[in-house]
Amino acid sequence: MTFSQFLSILRARWIAAAVVLFLTIGVTAAVSLLLPKTYTATATLMIDVRSPDPVAGMVMNGMAMPSYMATQVDILGSVRVATRVVQLLRISENSALREQWNEATGGRGNFDIWVAELLLKSLNVKPARESNVIEVSYRNADPRFAAALANAFVQAYIDTSVALRAQPAKQYSAFFETRAKQLREELEAAQAKLSAYQKEKGITGQDERFDQETQRLNELTSQLVAIQALAVEAESRSRQARSASDQAADVIGNPVVAGLRSELSRQEARMRELTARLGDAHPQVVEMRANIEEMRRRVDIESQRVSGSVDSNSQIAKRRETEIRAALEAQRLKVLKMKEERQALSVLMREVETVQRNYDQAQQRMSQTEMESENTQTNIAPLTPAVEPVEPSGPRIILNMLMSVFLGLLLAVGVAVMREIMDRRVRSLEDISSLVGMPVMGVLPAPRGRRLAGKSVSRDLPVGVLARLPKPGA
Repeated sequence: MTFSQFLSILRARWIAAAVVLFLTIGVTAAVSLLLPKTYTATATLMIDVRSPDPVAGMVMNGMAMPSYMATQVDILGSVRVATRVVQLLRISENSALREQWNEATGGRGNFDIWVAELLLKSLNVKPARESNVIEVSYRNADPRFAAALANAFVQAYIDTSVALRAQPAKQYSAFFETRAKQLREELEAAQAKLSAYQKEKGITGQDERFDQETQRLNELTSQLVAIQALAVEAESRSRQARSASDQAADVIGNPVVAGLRSELSRQEARMRELTARLGDAHPQVVEMRANIEEMRRRVDIESQRVSGSVDSNSQIAKRRETEIRAALEAQRLKVLKMKEERQALSVLMREVETVQRNYDQAQQRMSQTEMESENTQTNIAPLTPAVEPVEPSGPRIILNMLMSVFLGLLLAVGVAVMREIMDRRVRSLEDISSLVGMPVMGVLPAPRGRRLAGKSVSRDLPVGVLARLPKPGA
């Protein structure tokens, strides 16, 4: 269909198109005038997402703000907030509304939820672009009631937001309180077990016995090393004294033996002098010889005594070594036992410290959750309260009329085209050419002919009549 054909159709069907257009405009105008006036009250509130949490001290991440704002919009339009509005405005006390609920539901279900869902149908929540402000609009035939509902939704949202934060905190507080009681019982049991063990083993809080016993063990080790060296030396001297007592260092170095040997040497020198001068049979020589023999016997006795004392010292050193070794072993066992006791004590102390740390953390979390459960502060602040609107927000007569004109034109064109499709007629030479598939060679004017689109045709012919015309060359 060409544009000229379209214009010819509209020119031919203009009466039907005009009827449809004016009918659409008239119906829209009548409906707009008959519809009751509605008023829209708008309140705004601001959500401060930058301020830190008053209890936890945490600041919201910037990446989480869009989703946070979307969540707040969903909460504001939830049934829970609407139910809170019903409670704030005491709508449930309205007997007429309750009768309406009984008629609609037969008394089944929850009346507050039914009213809340009814209120949400006229609520419009819209967040502002690139800001933390949310607009809460409510539409109703009564302007005062619309303003009251908008403000009630803001207050109900604030109350719900506080409740949503406090309710989990109360649950956490109860959990941590129970956990703290359990940990306190465990702590008391661990402390009692530690005290009983310290009392059983005689371990004080400032126990220095382990260090003292360790020092004594070190001293015994040093003594053992020293006595072992002394025993080896005494054994060597004892063997030397037994093999050659007169040549032993202890015998030679003994002052008594040395004095006796010195005196024996003088006596022997004097006896040789007297023998040379007086002879062997002289009484003085005989007496001197007897004295020398006695002196020698005393030297031997004294040498044997010194050798015996050296051997006795060796035996004493061995016995001392054995005693110190036994004391060292006993001390080592004692230190090992004390070390085991201290290790067991350390395990008990670590257990007490662990339970104490868990108990302190539970107490801290319980205090924090208790503060959060009692916190009535919120980051939501009403920015602009809703006031009673003066001008109605609907129906919008001018907008409705403009829309009716646009839709009426579309419907008028559609009706004209549909009628043309249902009753097709030849209105121009293009119609004849398109129908017969051949060009028009000439036009014979009729007495009552008229011109269409600059061409002369006799009259509009139905398509059926045109189909019966003979084709050129037939």
